Amino acid sequence: MNSQTAIAQHVASMQGCQLCPLMVGPVVSGRALLSKVYMIGQAPGPHEGAAGKPFAWTAGKTLFRWFGSIGLEEEQFRSLAYMAAVCRCFPGKALNGTDRVPNGQEIANCSQWMAGEMSILKPSLVIPVGKLAIEQCLGKGQLIDYIGCKFEKKLFGFDCDVIPLPHPSGASTWFKKEPGITLLQQGLGQIKAHSAWQVLLRKAGAL
Repeated sequence: MNSQTAIAQHVASMQGCQLCPLMVGPVVSGRALLSKVYMIGQAPGPHEGAAGKPFAWTAGKTLFRWFGSIGLEEEQFRSLAYMAAVCRCFPGKALNGTDRVPNGQEIANCSQWMAGEMSILKPSLVIPVGKLAIEQCLGKGQLIDYIGCKFEKKLFGFDCDVIPLPHPSGASTWFKKEPGITLLQQGLGQIKAHSAWQVLLRKAGAL
């Protein structure tokens, strides 16, 4: 089986997943494509299921503005980078009305999909977006310890560079004030300079 067939079958299997009874379907997935750039979100929000793609609402506008600043517009990124998430279904609402944080079992259940993707894609650049995604790659810590830096890690048995970004939520003020403003720009600069991102820029005709 070639890699393109493998990732297509993987995504098709994932879209039928019903392991987590508290999660609200459908499964939200990026495109079944081969890429050495692998982005990890946290979990889809309430609008992404209907849209059928990750980062399809307000936070996505901010995220793709960031990526546009380093050479790739939204459609270019979606067609060239693999978009994953810690959890692939909307977790539903918490009692206080905010989006519920996935529990440990849900994160563990969904990690099998990430493991499968890492095995097929063997990405060289992993971009975790938001605290939950960063924790899965780098462990618990403060954003100030991670944003703006590049880390060499072994994820699911595969060596890669990890360059984290803060979550682009409209509710977050972290990246709108210092040191977040400067650290975000440093992180985006690290991504732009990475060889895997440079490959995407060439494919998009941006170089």
